[in-house]
Amino acid sequence: MKAFALVPSVAEYAEFADFAKEAALGAKDLILTNEYIYEPVIAKLNLGCQTLFQEKFGLGEPTDVMVDAILDELRAKEYDRIIAVGGGTIIDIAKVLAVAKSEDKVDDLYERMTSLTKVHPLVIVPTTCGTGSEVTNISIINRTTKGVKQGIVSPAMFADEAALIPGMLMSLPYGVFATSSIDAMIHAVESYLSPNACPLSEMFSEQALALILPCWKKAADAGDKNAWKEDAVEFLRASNYAGIAFGHAGCAAVHALSYPLGGTHHVAHGESNQVMFAPVIKKYTAKQPVGKLNQLEALIAKVLGCDEKNALDELYALMDRILVRKPMREYGVTEDELPKYADSVVETQQRLLGNNYVPLTRDEIFEIYQSAF
Repeated sequence: MKAFALVPSVAEYAEFADFAKEAALGAKDLILTNEYIYEPVIAKLNLGCQTLFQEKFGLGEPTDVMVDAILDELRAKEYDRIIAVGGGTIIDIAKVLAVAKSEDKVDDLYERMTSLTKVHPLVIVPTTCGTGSEVTNISIINRTTKGVKQGIVSPAMFADEAALIPGMLMSLPYGVFATSSIDAMIHAVESYLSPNACPLSEMFSEQALALILPCWKKAADAGDKNAWKEDAVEFLRASNYAGIAFGHAGCAAVHALSYPLGGTHHVAHGESNQVMFAPVIKKYTAKQPVGKLNQLEALIAKVLGCDEKNALDELYALMDRILVRKPMREYGVTEDELPKYADSVVETQQRLLGNNYVPLTRDEIFEIYQSAF
């Protein structure tokens, strides 16, 4: 078993201005963000930093085309630190920029993944409460030329600091909160069930669930789309804890099976994970009902105040109160795509499938897709 490690330092600040002062941001820093984040929060601070806005190079989750265009834009620029301020797309791109040499393309990084070194110090300020990516060393890129989402993984891609700023969540639309917090919850569950989990990673998984689930219930009961903001700091911490847990123990089949849906039909990452979560867990339950899954049921039951035998169903129902799970066909998926998805997962996602609670065959993966269709 690999040793547990937390590489980035983690700090909390009330507002971005507090972070900017502490970090002494200035002209040698490159802020990678979105203009809709920069203008209302950062611009007024007059920091003198260089800036790059991701949306000028493409929308949605990061693709090889988008990142290559950004690399081209930066070739003539001189900067030291990268300050990534944003959600999963910004963070994934920033990790690539941190290890890319001036002449690199995305494909070059995949080819020499085992020997990547850090070129620029990296500080990450997450603005959603889901990815936990600020404390992991993986970047997920949609390789459009190959038709698959794949991770670039390297110790060099760890941030030097993760700065948690609850104030950065206040303008988050409800839909982004819903999909990102669902992603964080799934990180916690998958890392908890992973055969690579250890007592320390389990502690972070458990604490993430202990924060997310009651805060979800409180927000859902309030019936107000902004009610979750009262617990913004708890959701941000939970995302971070879940990121620490899956950074050690890994994500598994839920993520692996969600990638074809997200990559082909452009479904948001957290939402595509939700589509696959219940079908995957139900397959786990059918294959091995006695095991670590029972500890998860006990944990959920304790947090939600329900019977252990109903815990997973209570969790599915609570998730639907946050964001209703839709069948795959409602995203435009056709039935003849399902066997292709199953083949793609087996061929390209063995890194994730190795973290499954129980092994899944290609036919079982196809059955999961059928149940989610």
